[in-house]
Amino acid sequence: MGAGGAGWRGGRAGERSGAGEPGAMGERARAATCRGVTVRGRTAMRRRLRERQGRGAGRGWGGLGAVPPRYMGTGSGRAPGPTKRWRLQPVRVRVRAGIPRLGLTRRSLVSFLTAPFPAGLRRWFSARAPAPKICVVGSGPAGFYTAQHILKHNDLAQVDIYEKLPVPFGLVRFGVAPDHPEVKNVINTFTQTARSDRCAYYGNVTVGRDVTVAELQQAYHAVVLSYGAEDNRVLGIPGENLRGVYSARAFVGWYNGVPENRDLKPDLSCETALILGHGNVALDIARILLSPLDFLRKTDITDSSLAALACSKVKRVWLAGRRGPLQVAFTIKELREMINLPGTQPVLNPADFTGLENAVKDAPRPRKRLTELMIKTALEKPREKAAVAQAAVPRQWGLKFQRSPQEVLPTADGMRVRGVRMALTRLEGSGDSAKAVPTGDMEELECGLVLSSIGYRSLPLDPAVPFDTQHGIIPNNSGRVMGVPGLYCSGWVKRGPVGVIITTMNDSFDTAQSVLEDLQGGVLDVSVSREGFGAVGSILRSRGIRPVSFSEWEKIDAAEVARGKAAGKPREKIVDPQEMLQLIGH
Repeated sequence: MGAGGAGWRGGRAGERSGAGEPGAMGERARAATCRGVTVRGRTAMRRRLRERQGRGAGRGWGGLGAVPPRYMGTGSGRAPGPTKRWRLQPVRVRVRAGIPRLGLTRRSLVSFLTAPFPAGLRRWFSARAPAPKICVVGSGPAGFYTAQHILKHNDLAQVDIYEKLPVPFGLVRFGVAPDHPEVKNVINTFTQTARSDRCAYYGNVTVGRDVTVAELQQAYHAVVLSYGAEDNRVLGIPGENLRGVYSARAFVGWYNGVPENRDLKPDLSCETALILGHGNVALDIARILLSPLDFLRKTDITDSSLAALACSKVKRVWLAGRRGPLQVAFTIKELREMINLPGTQPVLNPADFTGLENAVKDAPRPRKRLTELMIKTALEKPREKAAVAQAAVPRQWGLKFQRSPQEVLPTADGMRVRGVRMALTRLEGSGDSAKAVPTGDMEELECGLVLSSIGYRSLPLDPAVPFDTQHGIIPNNSGRVMGVPGLYCSGWVKRGPVGVIITTMNDSFDTAQSVLEDLQGGVLDVSVSREGFGAVGSILRSRGIRPVSFSEWEKIDAAEVARGKAAGKPREKIVDPQEMLQLIGH
């Protein structure tokens, strides 16, 4: 208010005006800016107050100059007796050093002191409290979900996200299949997080090389490692290094635009490909190999991989696994996509599914539905017209169970793959815990392309960080790195490379909650301020490293989208980091 406020005189019979109504004090305070106004009835009064609400910034209860009115006429602090009219009366206010001195009654004084702080006051006081500075290493789903949860539940926290590539989003950008754009919509949420005034993104910074974890710990109150799994598990069998044998990670990176895989150039001149593994990644690869080109042209698959697939001669893809149909790791969505893929025919052996109808009766619903779909596909006999159509289908795919690779067989010149020797297995146990045991029988499967999809693997980041090489994870308890206070981990490097994006989200929230609990419990001492990027930026400059900001990434993003639009695609990914940096003037 300016120089005065107002009390009121009057009311309705049997009512304590404004008592028990949410925001009543705010309405009366805003009404107090009207001098000597008479209004008939509550409806008219409220309408007048609403009209003034948008114009009274800084005058009403929501502003620093606001003061609540006092009751006039009774001197008791209670509402006066019933009348038929309202009358607002001004109250003279003296202001000293910006703080009003009022003759308040006890009741109105208590209301003033116990009311919640308005947002402006909260921000004013918060600005003078120490701000926890958190560092997240890795800008994939684990990193962004961790940052998001911390920012949401701590109003003071400031989070800096470091990424070794110039571009963010990790496996959402580089791992999700190009024909699954709906899964990538989570990028919109991550973008909102990155644009927060309490969050900053620094790309083109390799932690462990450009800056050490110990240096990050000196600059931040807490450091969260969310750098994922940047390697793949190996088969460990003879012939694994022959030409024509690739890891699923490298192949996916090739068609998704991972800079380190841009020069892979896989040989697709054979007719039969063998994928080792029964997970979603294996089905993704099979689908990309067999999809009609018209489908792929509408995705963000890289231009170079699309050109290579246009010349591909692969028309048959087998997916082999050590265990049986009840242990496959892929989900029903990916299986259904393969079954319905135009121009392809599923080939499943009915003998592999004998007796499984009874075995899955009591299985969890997802496993039951998945198995029932495989059984239906294997046993269903197509009608006459459909049979004729299937006979003309140029491409096939199928699942092979209880086969374990023993050796990749070379061509006569010893240079290329010509097949894989497989050990037949039997299962000991049941369900997910069943183990594949070799029977002693062998078979050879001819193929000219082998893709190993048996899992990803995390690597140690820094000598200062404990690492379990056997399991490929950082030893931790609810995300707290064992033996290193103030150091945390989330995502695949915390639990291993398993699960989907929702699994990573829940895992990252769990780690973020540990950070929040340690902040609240005083385990993390925020009484001493930390410089955050102020200190790290100086270190990077001294080493000739120039980080990429989120606004600079958005320039790269805009360029990719523009190039894609010209080609009729969502985007055309830039796969060379140097080209990215030149684009933003680095």
